[in-house]
Amino acid sequence: MSNKKVVILTVAIIAGMLIIPTIYKVHIEHNNRLIKVVEKEFLYYAKKCYYENACSSTVTLNDLYEKGYINEELANPITKKYYDTSSYVDIKTEEITFIE
Repeated sequence: MSNKKVVILTVAIIAGMLIIPTIYKVHIEHNNRLIKVVEKEFLYYAKKCYYENACSSTVTLNDLYEKGYINEELANPITKKYYDTSSYVDIKTEEITFIE
């Protein structure tokens, strides 16, 4: 093998060692942010319903759908599956529980 091939192979290996983990990290971070957007939307409308005295401190998706706070069904942005209507938010702790 000539020196030129060894140098090219070494540069390719080093580039692969840098690029692949970076792409993986960006992909994971993107997925986390997509889910965070859905969580914030659910929490926002749950708080709105609670502070307008239309819901209790535990707000389910079904409550928000029935009372017109959310018109479209919430879905997991990664799997594209709709969340079950029994998914809920505890307003006092702001803990969100999604059921698929």
